[in-house]
Amino acid sequence: MSGDLMKQELINKAAKILWDAWRTGQTISELPQDCRPTNRQNAYDIQTRIADLSQSAQIGWKIAATSENGQKHIGASGPLAGRLLANRAKFSGDHLTLGANLMAVAEAEYCFRLGSDLPVRETAYSMEEVLNAVDTLHSAIEIPDSRYLDFITAGEPQLIADNACASWFVLGPPTTADWRNIDLQKHTVQVLVNATVVAEGLGSNVLGDPRIALTWIANELRHEGIGLKSGEIITTGTCVLPFAIKQADHIMLDFGQIGQVNVTLK
Repeated sequence: MSGDLMKQELINKAAKILWDAWRTGQTISELPQDCRPTNRQNAYDIQTRIADLSQSAQIGWKIAATSENGQKHIGASGPLAGRLLANRAKFSGDHLTLGANLMAVAEAEYCFRLGSDLPVRETAYSMEEVLNAVDTLHSAIEIPDSRYLDFITAGEPQLIADNACASWFVLGPPTTADWRNIDLQKHTVQVLVNATVVAEGLGSNVLGDPRIALTWIANELRHEGIGLKSGEIITTGTCVLPFAIKQADHIMLDFGQIGQVNVTLK
């Protein structure tokens, strides 16, 4: 089926299987052969349908596999885009119930909120154009998960269909720092779990620079006929190695002058 469009009933079938797994906290081995996507377009179509089934507002987008190690780990040729849903989002200082989570890791991320649209168009967006559309920069925590029992071998299209391993997202406040004049590539982020430093990372771990990742998703979605909208948030992928978490942990990310974000797992 590679290169072909999948019939709507098969898109619906795949989406229902994945959404039922999301809803019940279950895992599946893989999608059935007849509705398993083999290209990005079909995968994004399934993802769109899952968002519909969730009956949740979409607040923005996430990027998975923005590091070379992350791509190798799951056998992806490049980053993957997924949707951020309102009913899976929290704010800094909140508590969240982790529930069944196969991956049991969290990630430290730079997140941009758009102040203007980046609509679909023929030509690629430049980084300058994308950054001109940004209103605010935030620190963020992502807690990913997969509905596949063996997500490492599920393959790129199945992972995109599964909303690019999305689960929980925690948004920090907008930074008051002059972030446009900070070299995000060299900026250090520190991770504390239960007040103990467990990881450190740099912005360069995100496709070389979080701003590059932001530009990537604008063009990835443009290619799929999807525009970015004013008010949406885009979290750009982890700048530290994903770190282990468990119930009752308190997670705090320190982005230095950019700010902090924290969440407690119930």
